Amino acid sequence: MGSRSSHAARIPDVDSLRQETGFSQASLRRLYDRFNALDRTGKGYLSRMDLQQIGALAVNPLGDRIIDSFFPDGSLRLDFPGFVRVLAHFRPVDEEDDGNRDPKEPEPLNSRMNKLRFAFQLYDLDRDGKISRHEMLQALRLMVGVQVTEEQLESIADRTVQEADEDGDGAVSFLEFAKSLEKMNIEQKMSIRILK
Repeated sequence: MGSRSSHAARIPDVDSLRQETGFSQASLRRLYDRFNALDRTGKGYLSRMDLQQIGALAVNPLGDRIIDSFFPDGSLRLDFPGFVRVLAHFRPVDEEDDGNRDPKEPEPLNSRMNKLRFAFQLYDLDRDGKISRHEMLQALRLMVGVQVTEEQLESIADRTVQEADEDGDGAVSFLEFAKSLEKMNIEQKMSIRILK
């Protein structure tokens, strides 16, 4: 038991991270161990290269974009609190959450809207608040590779943007993106069970 409390004491800002992310102390300990395992040289932070060593990201067609989400604003270093904040988006939604959240409290990082914002940012490469046809096409190219012709990809990108674009500006805003996914169980699809 003594090693557990000393281990938790090494985790930076453990109490505020628990409150902000919804992770239990045990989950934070596991994530801290994972963070330190990824930080092979003991620098105290992670680089893009450290995250590229994760097998699941290396084979994911959107792996580079997911890695980019850990480094907002072009930063080069990822500390443990930043690591946990990004992973909190993938924490399953609490089943006992009855939706009666205090409106003064920030929305949980694993809420439907925050999961949608995270997904939206994987497409909105230029961070202008819109997914353009070009950005959609880039994502499709990554996801399907050479299995589909360029003409087919362009047709899919055009149709996808056109179906979601309610205001006719030729791009998909976050609200249009969220509305187009309103029937999808994003809470489940963007959850990793081990992140409780």
